Amino acid sequence: MTTSFELNWIAEDGQRLAECRHDHPFAVLGPHQHEDKWVVRSWLPEAGHVALVLNGKSIAMGNPNHPWIFEAAIPKKPSCEYRLRVSRGGIEHEQYDPWAFRDEWTGELDQHLFAEGNHHHIWQRMGAHPIERFGIQGVMFCLWAPNARSVSLLGNFNNWDGRHHPMQLRQGGIWELFIPEITEGELYKYEIRGQNGHCYQKADPYGFQHEVRPATSSIVTKLGTYQWQDQQWISQRDEKNPLDQPISIYEMHLGSWTHASVDSPFIETNGTPRKPVPAADLKPEARLLTYPELTAKLIPYVKARGFTHIELMPVSEHPFDGSWGYQVTGWYAPTSRYGTPDEFRAFIDECHKEGIGVILDWVPGHFPKDSHGLAYFDGSHLYEHSDPRIGEHKEWGTLIFNYSRNEVRNFLVANLIYWFEQFHIDGIRVDAVASMLYRDYLRPDGEWIANENGGRENTEAVRFLQQANHVLFQHFPGALSIAEESTTWPMVTQPTDSGGLGFNLKWNMGWMHDMLDYFEFDPWFRQFHQNNITFSIWYNYTENFMLALSHDEVVHGKSHLLHKMPGDDWQKYANTRALLAYMWTHPGKKTIFMGMEFGQRSEWNVWGDLEWGLLNYEPHQGIQLLVDDLNHLYKNEPALWKDDFDQFGFQWIDCTDNKHSIISFMRRESSSGKWLVIIGNFTPQSHSDYRVGVPKSGHYKEILNTDGHRYGGSNLGNMGGKSTEDWAIHGYEQSLSLCLPPLSVLVFRHEEKRSLPSG
Repeated sequence: MTTSFELNWIAEDGQRLAECRHDHPFAVLGPHQHEDKWVVRSWLPEAGHVALVLNGKSIAMGNPNHPWIFEAAIPKKPSCEYRLRVSRGGIEHEQYDPWAFRDEWTGELDQHLFAEGNHHHIWQRMGAHPIERFGIQGVMFCLWAPNARSVSLLGNFNNWDGRHHPMQLRQGGIWELFIPEITEGELYKYEIRGQNGHCYQKADPYGFQHEVRPATSSIVTKLGTYQWQDQQWISQRDEKNPLDQPISIYEMHLGSWTHASVDSPFIETNGTPRKPVPAADLKPEARLLTYPELTAKLIPYVKARGFTHIELMPVSEHPFDGSWGYQVTGWYAPTSRYGTPDEFRAFIDECHKEGIGVILDWVPGHFPKDSHGLAYFDGSHLYEHSDPRIGEHKEWGTLIFNYSRNEVRNFLVANLIYWFEQFHIDGIRVDAVASMLYRDYLRPDGEWIANENGGRENTEAVRFLQQANHVLFQHFPGALSIAEESTTWPMVTQPTDSGGLGFNLKWNMGWMHDMLDYFEFDPWFRQFHQNNITFSIWYNYTENFMLALSHDEVVHGKSHLLHKMPGDDWQKYANTRALLAYMWTHPGKKTIFMGMEFGQRSEWNVWGDLEWGLLNYEPHQGIQLLVDDLNHLYKNEPALWKDDFDQFGFQWIDCTDNKHSIISFMRRESSSGKWLVIIGNFTPQSHSDYRVGVPKSGHYKEILNTDGHRYGGSNLGNMGGKSTEDWAIHGYEQSLSLCLPPLSVLVFRHEEKRSLPSG
């Protein structure tokens, strides 16, 4: 027998549910025991008649307490398999009752680890998961929104009406609800009401797939269905120290490498038809390639060039193409612009099959203010700081993560593990690390807050980066973690247990700026700037450096690499070849941006594609052939990479000939004792008898000459090699008399026995 008191509180609950301000719907809905009977209540807005279908019998349900709370008394507790026959607007259907599935999805351990910031697989709980509960298929939804008054689900399954499916609040601000009979592919969002009563419609922060922009809904997607074929690759990768391997990276943006005609057929993986992706600002006749099309076209191209890795500018879901992917809204989803998550997995799988690693740009430093994203997520500054002096990048129009909040830090650290585990990536490049490390980054005086010690360092971000790298290498010891860090912050690539940030590589921004400044000088003036080309060696062993000529250097009026060079076209090509060869022979791993490998002329344009037509011309073919040969030489000569981070690996022969802008040095490999001799001549003046000291007598084979006819040069050289003479110079008893072509780099290898021509 229901008391009048119970009737009153049930009616009050009904009013709170109708107004979307209830946080514990299970307190009133679903099966509840009353003395010796059970009452089943369900929340069915705008329903006319409802019957409980149990064990083949239909029991009419009344609504004595609220027009939308339907209930019926039964003698014993029902299983979750009971159904409801619902009539709305003259249409009748049967459904399972979401309120029958009352068991918690996140257990105490999940909640505890998440609250302390150490649940490295939290995505296995958060998000939307197609699962079976008590023999019934459906989707489990789980969200963190601790400051919300209420959270409801929106989707086609309830006509996007937030009154239908209020979620249950659990410990730690986690909200849950299982909805039976909906399936993979459903669109959904969360309707979140803040304590002030304002309503926010949000995409799922842990959504595994999202709609193609400009639409913003999340899509229910099942994890773990893709059948990987790269087990051997992953096993071998994690058994090796990547710093002891050759690393030559092709940095690229998937949406502007090349495009297809809007009329061209798609390459599909599952045979299902697909509508073309909206063109955004592409030229009218163009469309984006799909992941399968990129698999078919991009991977053979990168393999032919000899690169060891592809680095993808951010592929996490983002709303605006013009952000290049650096303003992320879907952290756990590859962008739908190019296809499905499994198609992206297939792309990576094929890369591994062809011996190519995949690095993703990862952006934990900030996020955009888009209304469907993380900003002011639950009616409070949940993911960001509330004070804009520490919580906002005004120049970028973005917000900064609150790294002091455990759950926010957990969101990011788990996201890092997610990409490695779910997509088998091989590395990350963390964008704009300096913006994370300094509280005054791009902020004038008075617009930033000092840390707890009165300094400018962001100690919370430091601890986050240390945690992220520590956890990453615990799970994936062969991974790459690359920092784009543009300051002199110490110990970026030192282990976290010794106080470092824990990255294993850092972009050498100083080398990049020095090189570009040097090569932009007219060659006559280079004699006054010899330090530009030699200075990097003096600090080379303070960090594990990667040499990078990135996308940032070929946009916003900076010109592409070829057009940074002075002189006529011949000199531009020769300078470009010389710079690339010096880069490949200098200590440190390598990264160049797409288009540099064939001498792109125009600045990179995110809406266009690369100038592939330039490859119809021999000078551009020559630059591409040089990059191919550099990668081949690099991978086959351990002296160029084995001891990158050991001082034994590099030795100047002469770095003081600024009058002629010539340098000479050796690259050495400790285990075999082999070495290479490299000479760079950075003026258009050739030299017919330039003497270079060498440590051992014998024949030195010329194994690379950037002035070769093959590359579009003048074809000056040394007839395949030179033998030493007893002429002391540069501290050595033996030396080579060399012909140095103009604007060139030469590489020689010592041979114990001179090979004779065949025949």
